[in-house]
Amino acid sequence: MTETNEELYCIGCGAKIQSDDKNEPGYTPKAALQKGLETGELYCQRCFRLRHYNEVADVSLTDDDFLRLLNQLGQADALIVNVVDIFDFNGSLIPGLHRFVGDNPVLLVGNKEDLLPHSLKRSKIKDWMRQEANKQGLRPVEVALTSAKRGKDLEELLALIDEYRAGRDVYVVGVTNVGKSTLINKIIDNSTGVKDVITTSRFPGTTLDKIEIPLGDGHFLIDTPGIIHRHQMAHYLSPKELRLATPQKEIKPKVYQLNEGQTLFFGALARFDYISGGKQGVVVYVDNNLMIHRTKTEKASAFYEKHAGELLQPPTKAEMKDFPKLVRFEFKTTEKSDLVFAGLGWVTVKANSVVAGWAPEGVAVILRRAMI
Repeated sequence: MTETNEELYCIGCGAKIQSDDKNEPGYTPKAALQKGLETGELYCQRCFRLRHYNEVADVSLTDDDFLRLLNQLGQADALIVNVVDIFDFNGSLIPGLHRFVGDNPVLLVGNKEDLLPHSLKRSKIKDWMRQEANKQGLRPVEVALTSAKRGKDLEELLALIDEYRAGRDVYVVGVTNVGKSTLINKIIDNSTGVKDVITTSRFPGTTLDKIEIPLGDGHFLIDTPGIIHRHQMAHYLSPKELRLATPQKEIKPKVYQLNEGQTLFFGALARFDYISGGKQGVVVYVDNNLMIHRTKTEKASAFYEKHAGELLQPPTKAEMKDFPKLVRFEFKTTEKSDLVFAGLGWVTVKANSVVAGWAPEGVAVILRRAMI
């Protein structure tokens, strides 16, 4: 494999370096391997391309691999930092995490808080996160908010990690695409001044194996691979579509006064039907640039058939041929609620409304107590 007897690992994704099979994780051509050893920046070919060209290669991690990693959490004596995407909270919770962590404390971190409107009280968001986590059986010792991209509230987060780890290792866990590796890069930069060590990307599944970062007291901050949550929109979109559907800036909520029997299309990605509840203003939280089109519900299916990929984008006409069909979910609200399209956004409606959400087959649509 290499001239040295020492096992080498990619500093970008944690995969074991090998020069034998270009289809397997950790592949690095021998010439690049030599250069990496000389410079001390050893990246596998996949990470190199991701960093320099934003190219993504598929990887062959299975659900069993993730299960094995999760099972290690309960066996360790460590602080578990669970990073979630505040904009896709329900879609970024790890199903059954509470069963894997054992007696270890969990610090719940809501990333991408810069996407939420400034007017929102952060204390209310934290309370809401704690209550939603409790419903899933997770009892975090503390809830924190941050923006890994902007390095916001990083000092406070580091102080919390230090307090709750109490001299132990720290495992950072999360589903794909929550910004976990970006957050760890910021932590490394903050403590050492070294920038962007770990490969990051807006695409799911960038970290392939555990990456151990020394904390200076004989313990480690351990980045784990993003657990695949197959109900997220990100798994059904091309890189170009993902850029158009994933918010990058603070969301500007849009209010639509709807009568019963009206429909909103979010490009060709999803659809919201207002069935009954009297005239009301619904509030839409999606990417500011995502095209929203209003039409009558009775004509909506025919309208979609005719205009998906053209008037309704993304996806484009060419991309529509591989795009899953939209599946319908109907709900009746008993309180002010959010109808959530996993990974795309949500629509806030009043109590006693009947609504339906349509999303690509495989993407979750759920009703939750209103966040805002």
